[in-house]
Amino acid sequence: MAVPDHSIDPKILESARNEFLSKGFQKASLKEICGSAGVTTGALYKRYKGKEDLFCAVVEQTVDDLYAVANKRGGKDPSSMTDAELIKAWDMDSSDMMWWFQFLYERNDDFVLLLTCAQGTRYSNFQHDWVEILTKATSAFLAEAQRRGLCRKDMDDTELHILLSAFWTTIYEPFIHHFTWEQIEAHCRVVCRLFNWYDALEFRLPE
Repeated sequence: MAVPDHSIDPKILESARNEFLSKGFQKASLKEICGSAGVTTGALYKRYKGKEDLFCAVVEQTVDDLYAVANKRGGKDPSSMTDAELIKAWDMDSSDMMWWFQFLYERNDDFVLLLTCAQGTRYSNFQHDWVEILTKATSAFLAEAQRRGLCRKDMDDTELHILLSAFWTTIYEPFIHHFTWEQIEAHCRVVCRLFNWYDALEFRLPE
């Protein structure tokens, strides 16, 4: 029985990543991808149904990593948290924000693909969909803080989504504009000063 040859898989994915980054999904050429990878189109179609399937394979690990973080951070039970812990959850901690930027920077190429090159794939609305996932996770923390009278009670999920969209735009844009790591570090400090969730949500902070 023949053993499948997986040695060319990384070559295909790397060639596809470069082609998608250079031309976007719609203008990317499978012929060019195969040529750069040194494989036949037949070999590619044995592994992927078509161009969208290949694009999704390129970004799959980064998408899985993002969802894993969202599930881990949003999986806490807000009702089991103390008031201090609930309030702390809204703190613009520079080290935590730097962790996010580092996490994304380590996945820079695939994150840029999701942000700028995914039109025509199932990830066409990635920016909106990602914020929607975070809104669902964050709304439980907001609802619990509201129930305890720790912050303003008139903000609903729609407004929270709008604010989180603005917040995440400040995270997306440095990658879209190809910031260096030094530029991202400086930008992170600006974002932490720009977004004050305590003021926006009118948290009742301890004296």
